Amino acid sequence: MSADYLVPTGMLTGAAAARAIAAGTALPLAGGPVAFGGGEIVRRDGAGQGVREAASLTEIERHSADLLAGFLRPRAQWAGLDLGMPRIMGIVNVTPDSFSDGGDYADPAAAIARGVALAAAGADILDIGGESTRPGAAPVTVEEELNRVIPVIRALAERGHCVSVDTRHAAVMAAAVEAGARIINDVTALTGDPAAEAVAARSGAAIILMHMQGEPRTMQADPVYADATLDLIDYFAARIARLEALGVDRARVSLDPGIGFGKKDPHNLLILNELAAFHGFGCPLTLGVSRKSFIGRLSRGEAPKERLGGSVAIAALALDRGVQIVRVHDVAATFQARAMVLALAGAGA
Repeated sequence: MSADYLVPTGMLTGAAAARAIAAGTALPLAGGPVAFGGGEIVRRDGAGQGVREAASLTEIERHSADLLAGFLRPRAQWAGLDLGMPRIMGIVNVTPDSFSDGGDYADPAAAIARGVALAAAGADILDIGGESTRPGAAPVTVEEELNRVIPVIRALAERGHCVSVDTRHAAVMAAAVEAGARIINDVTALTGDPAAEAVAARSGAAIILMHMQGEPRTMQADPVYADATLDLIDYFAARIARLEALGVDRARVSLDPGIGFGKKDPHNLLILNELAAFHGFGCPLTLGVSRKSFIGRLSRGEAPKERLGGSVAIAALALDRGVQIVRVHDVAATFQARAMVLALAGAGA
């Protein structure tokens, strides 16, 4: 049989993963502490929906060798960071209207202090954003965005922190990299500004491509997918091919499925359950679910700052699926959760 898509299953971590790999009953995932012992072969039916069929490791190796390379390849250093262990990206919104912390750090001095505090709490990356992309958010001018983020980026980079700029505007990307940002994090996957691809390619910065159906003002109106996981895989394949044509090595690129960005709850849940499928590109994965509204909808309707438990639970799930970067507001709690996940994975070694 020839497979169109592969979703790894039977995930193992740490010492258990190492033993299974040595015994030939599992394969390493992305060079990290996770392995997989089986999978699902997925093909689209006539309506474009995925038909999932369980497959053993032997069947996957025999019939899907062409798909395995990206899953097995260890990830190279990215933005100067070793991805052999998962990394925490702390969110610093220099905005008056972000869904969770809008206004908390709108003053540059407050945002700088917040970044310093997040780094002290365990953030490996500080993601600085000057435009809210919450559902229904209105755009801001490039000039306003620059005024918000560049002083913060420069100050944090000068302190030696690994800084990311969260923007969809080419002019902001260029200025941020000049100010010391090592990462460009774009919710539009470099499609929101005609100059963004060229600017990002020339910058030499690491790049996060996020999937979003639609745009922030309307993205949650009625998002539709034939199969959310497969549609995102096809989207990322096209975006990576485009960047490679511009000379961007895919080792510079991280993929973020964009939970909550043009997705209903069933879409979010399917993508989260099948996160390991996105390792097939050979790129590091980034996941941002912190405090998002679907956590409240699936729980008791909690306000954003009361969604810590759900946020940490999904971050832990992501680590068990081999995700290399988790983007969060609550760094200290996520750092503690990561420590426990890694400790449990190493138990019995």
